[in-house]
Amino acid sequence: MFGPPGRAYVYFIYGNHWCFNAVCQPAGVGEAVLIRAIEPTVGAEFMAGRRPGRSILELTNGPAKFCQALGIDRLHDGVDLTGTDPTLFLGENPRRTESLEQLGPVVTTTRVGLSKAADLPLRFYLDRSRWVSRR
Repeated sequence: MFGPPGRAYVYFIYGNHWCFNAVCQPAGVGEAVLIRAIEPTVGAEFMAGRRPGRSILELTNGPAKFCQALGIDRLHDGVDLTGTDPTLFLGENPRRTESLEQLGPVVTTTRVGLSKAADLPLRFYLDRSRWVSRR
C-alpha cells in the first residue's frame, strides 16, 4: 500500500480471503482504494467457474468474492494497474455517463467490516447497482 500509485495492493485477511486495493498516493504514503465489488459485464462464465453454484449477483458482490471470481491472489500484489501488465489492469468505462445515469447517484457512506475509523465517510457506490456488497 506504500508503493507507487497505480499499483495493486493485495493482502490476505482472516486467514482465508484475498482483498484487492488500488494504490492512489505517491510512494511512501499508505493510501489505497479497496475494490469491494464489480458488475460482471465481461467474463461472467469464467468467474462462475471459479465460484460454482453462485448466482450472477453473488459472483463479485464482496471483496473476497471479487478476488476469488477473478483469481486475484498474492501473485498480483504490486502489479502495475495502468495497463502494462495484461493479467490485471484498471480500465475506463466507455459508457461512464450512461452508467451513472442508470445506476447513480454515487452514494457516500461509512466503511463496513472494521472498527478503526469506521465512522469516516470513505465508502462509495452507485445507488442502484445490484452488486453492492452491503447497503
